[in-house]
Amino acid sequence: MVHKMHRSKHALALTAVAALSLVAAGCSSGGEDTGDPDATANATITINGTQPEVGLVPGNTSETGGGNILDHLWTGLITYPPGGGEPQNAVAESIDTADSQNYTVKIKKGTKFHDGTEVTAKSFVDAWNFTALATNGQQQASFFGDIEGFAEVNPEDPDGEGPQKAPEPKAQTMSGLKVVDDHTFTIKLQAPFSIFKTKLGFSAYSPMPAAFFEQGPDKFGRNPIGNGPVKFVSWQDNVEIKLARFDDYTVGDKVKVKEVRVKLYQEDTAAYADLESNNLDFLQQVPVVSLAGERWKSDLGDRALAIDIPVVQIITFPIYDPRFKNPDVRRAISLAINREEIASKIFFNTRTPATSWAAPGTPGTDQYTCTACAYNKDEAVALLQKAGGFSGKLVFYYNADSSHKDWIEAVAQSVKNTLGIDAIAQGIPTFDTFRQQVNARKMQGPFRAAWQGDYPDGENWIGPLYVKAAASNDGLYDNADVNRLYAEGTKAPSEEAAHAKFAEAIKIVDAEVPAMPIVAVSQQSGISERLKPIKTSWVGVIDLASVELK
Repeated sequence: MVHKMHRSKHALALTAVAALSLVAAGCSSGGEDTGDPDATANATITINGTQPEVGLVPGNTSETGGGNILDHLWTGLITYPPGGGEPQNAVAESIDTADSQNYTVKIKKGTKFHDGTEVTAKSFVDAWNFTALATNGQQQASFFGDIEGFAEVNPEDPDGEGPQKAPEPKAQTMSGLKVVDDHTFTIKLQAPFSIFKTKLGFSAYSPMPAAFFEQGPDKFGRNPIGNGPVKFVSWQDNVEIKLARFDDYTVGDKVKVKEVRVKLYQEDTAAYADLESNNLDFLQQVPVVSLAGERWKSDLGDRALAIDIPVVQIITFPIYDPRFKNPDVRRAISLAINREEIASKIFFNTRTPATSWAAPGTPGTDQYTCTACAYNKDEAVALLQKAGGFSGKLVFYYNADSSHKDWIEAVAQSVKNTLGIDAIAQGIPTFDTFRQQVNARKMQGPFRAAWQGDYPDGENWIGPLYVKAAASNDGLYDNADVNRLYAEGTKAPSEEAAHAKFAEAIKIVDAEVPAMPIVAVSQQSGISERLKPIKTSWVGVIDLASVELK
């Protein structure tokens, strides 16, 4: 999986293939009598997932393990149709603006949280202010940087991750948010930003119930209360998360099954075995080993699903490590990676070599070309020589609880063969531990950092990833011109003008290579024999409302 950063949803939501863990035998998803007309209404289905990095709090979740669960538990102001298209209103009755700077949001009446309390304008405003406030330490705070007053609640750290502390916030709430009445609130941005409305379907902009502010994120995150089509039941770490149909859901289609079990596997091959034996009803991504010769298609037959998703597998440089501060070193390593060979030999052409800094088809990214993604041995060798070479071992890190070993090893081998560097791949046992080391800035080499689109716009492939202090800028890249151009883009009066500025910024990113796009991902999923055909969200997450038993 990836972030949401879900994700950013959500990165950096940051896994493109689910990290999985094995649950105890004897928990089969079968057993319902499908001859009963009420079989679907009384059914329990089982889907795969990954142990969330932190508690289930929208403003603090930046990876898809938690982000995919959040997408089921919460519904925001808007939703994104599968396969693209214009965002559609969800909790929002309307979102109006005359100048792209001042927005009036009206929400639908009668929408309920899972504890029976009403979703109000205050539910959104209080949640956004909480996430933005620096002292609350929420990972998705930067998503509110467009709103007037953000700098007062989240002052800039004078030396990034350095020894100086950021100043204390001058305010507790953003001046740009105002509650008008129970079902209306207004948003004032620091400057016009035509893309802002598109962002509002991302989970960081979810409403929160009063219980969240009473309990605090740590306690609430282990027993969350959302407003989505399913409600939280229980969570057993590394085993399963149980969800149940929310009968009072009114914003969209209701879930038809009674209960959803999210099994948290430690090995994706075990999940695949459960899928084949119909003990798993939905597997979001089949293991890489099953892609050879399209084995997954012959194994699953009409249960096999091929899905386009906005995901790119990326490897990020820890620029806080002095060995990677020179852009020539970073570009040399990127040019030494034969992406076409990896796509064909490791992924059996189910992935495509990355040629862009964004997922294919993302609006506004036609100028996001990745020149650093083209294999070029001569230029790579020359650049490394210019930089003075590279001494010591070059370690590429990945989380070992999912299907990343083969392709990361292929990356390391390609760099070794091309540049003569002692390059190896090294797995970190679990995604949770992996992300802890990433967040603590303790990575001692380039690390896997896939990105899944949070919302369908090119801004999402630069703002959260390559702007100073952004939510998923895990390598601590900082370029003043990129920061400036991005800021100018966010203030642009039209989408076209904004995209032009972002494209200028990406050209600098492409020259300096703070990260390396490797392959664009398509999703190979599967369902059990007992399900009718299902739908998925635009990021490949199962649409629970579409699930019915045969």
